[in-house]
Amino acid sequence: MRLPNIKFAYSTHKGSAYCGDSRELLQNLPDNSVNLFFTSPPFALQRQKEYGNKEQHEYVDWLAEFATIVYQKLQDDGSFVVDLGGAYQKGVPVRSLYNYRVPIHFCDRIGFFLAEDFYWYNPSKLPSPIEWVNKRKMRAKDAVNTVWWFSKTEFPKADVTKVLTPYSDRMKKLLADPNKFYTPKSRPSGHDIGKAFAKDNGGAIPSNLLQISHTESNSQYLHGCRVVGVKQHPARFPAKLPEFFIRFLTEPGDTVVDIFAGSNTTGQVAEAENRQWLAFEQQPEYLAASAFRFLSKQHTPLEMEEIYHLICAGESVNLLAYSKE
Repeated sequence: MRLPNIKFAYSTHKGSAYCGDSRELLQNLPDNSVNLFFTSPPFALQRQKEYGNKEQHEYVDWLAEFATIVYQKLQDDGSFVVDLGGAYQKGVPVRSLYNYRVPIHFCDRIGFFLAEDFYWYNPSKLPSPIEWVNKRKMRAKDAVNTVWWFSKTEFPKADVTKVLTPYSDRMKKLLADPNKFYTPKSRPSGHDIGKAFAKDNGGAIPSNLLQISHTESNSQYLHGCRVVGVKQHPARFPAKLPEFFIRFLTEPGDTVVDIFAGSNTTGQVAEAENRQWLAFEQQPEYLAASAFRFLSKQHTPLEMEEIYHLICAGESVNLLAYSKE
């Protein structure tokens, strides 16, 4: 998939990546054309990061500029999923409310619906912030991001059966012999739980608390960064996060767009899931390194360096030309 008359940074079988401001690049998409926007914008942290985060007082209005265009480009049954980390107010152990103001603004001012709120729990996250958690030991570590699922209408396309989780050992025993482990009865809550509860549906319905560790250490992306000697993106998310929503909210052949692509995990997952994809990233070095996600161990260091430097120089690289298949 490519944008018409716009120079791409690199392309694959299913998608392409572009360097530039998403607000401008989005204008080249037809209205009502995208099934899913999945992204993780720079968070509104107090300390300025190299990937370009905004101050808290200006963050909501800044992000709303992108969301307004996203709304136009989204199909009527499409979804817009935003991963947002929390932050503390400057100099005090009090949480900022910016990531909760975002959904209110998007719904009240732009017209989105909040289809559901999700929470990504990363058990491997290091204790932070240092001042309040490590030094003064006044707060617990911040290990949960809010993930807002917005929709254009009240009934966006979604199929939870595509993201079922494995049954617990106890549930497996119940399914194997319902009469031995389960007696239908009314719960104290008043709900009637009948024999249909023991039906094998292929897995359990997931909750809106997504426990996904972020322990990437030996991926092709990191390998490429080490080989070429370039800095990896400091704010990546694990592939399991976009994978959940891509499977949940889209079908093969649908279009997925990430407007703050970073290391382009979203594009990599979309490619693997047989979805068309577009990735927009403003910093050419991060975008060039993200091409490593679509290479293999068979690619030589010379090829990786060539691809990286061509993209940084503003050339368009068709990664299919480097295919080892």
